[in-house]
Amino acid sequence: MKPEVMSASVLDIARQTLNAEKEGLVALSAALSGELGEAFVRAVSMIRVAQVKGGRVILTGIGKSGHVGRKMAATLASTGTPAFFVHAAEARHGDLGMIRASDVVLALSWSGEATELLDVIDYTRRFKIGLIAITSQAKSALGTSADVVIPLPRVTEACPHGLTPTTSTTMQMAIGDALAISLLSARGFSASEFREFHPGGKLGALLRRARDVMHTGEAVPIVSERDRLSRAIVEMTSKRFGITAVCDEAGMIVGVITDGDLRRAFEKGFSDHRVQNVMSEAVPLIAPDTLAHQALAQMREARVTCFLVAEHGRPVGVLHIQDLLRMGAR
Repeated sequence: MKPEVMSASVLDIARQTLNAEKEGLVALSAALSGELGEAFVRAVSMIRVAQVKGGRVILTGIGKSGHVGRKMAATLASTGTPAFFVHAAEARHGDLGMIRASDVVLALSWSGEATELLDVIDYTRRFKIGLIAITSQAKSALGTSADVVIPLPRVTEACPHGLTPTTSTTMQMAIGDALAISLLSARGFSASEFREFHPGGKLGALLRRARDVMHTGEAVPIVSERDRLSRAIVEMTSKRFGITAVCDEAGMIVGVITDGDLRRAFEKGFSDHRVQNVMSEAVPLIAPDTLAHQALAQMREARVTCFLVAEHGRPVGVLHIQDLLRMGAR
């Protein structure tokens, strides 16, 4: 087969796969208007009640459903719903002890007949632990045992043989995301809470605030409006931000002097004026709680490299674009 013919064939298969999985998601979304939607609401309510009592969500499954369960547990935990994964096969060898009476077990099985789940099902029934099933077979062993069944529409797998879990696992993943985001919204989970669970990497950088990055104390360049320009030059050059806040006797910011203001002063012939005669009243200010990525966007829009950070009209810090870039706010 010629390379160009093979390439076209490969892309056709890729499109067919994606279209099949898209159809599965469309069917899933449509099903929310019926029985699935009612079950989904009951599942969210059950998890919320358990959460209030200190319970967690225990994900379990086997095979590809187990892999999806691990991802669901991670997504739930990172969005404020305590959760972890218990492997169905390991559960029967002692890991059942990880499940508490206050927990809710969320079991995944497309067929609902995975024999490895039987011990988990029995354990939840014996100790009256909430059981939510995500399955395409509501009348299966798992479905008939569960307190709530989220019945996924039966669709064709993207696999040409109809065997490899593809469309089905995409749907499981999607309903897991829908649960996590619904619980996040119901709980009022904030961006600051999200940061507590994501201190590292790109997400951590995006969720840090100006107060976490800014220079404070003696590092903040400040002069009085009654100081001479020579004093402002010393302050700016010693602290190396190319900017200084100008404050009145009460410590309130009334202006700013930047490198640009100095250049314009020199172009007119340097004279050691009072700062108030040279300063700009348009002060590049942000609040301490401004998210780092928002501060970076504002700097780029304003075409400046530095912001003063102010609280109640007083300077509390200075933030430079290089600090934001180094921490990964892009």
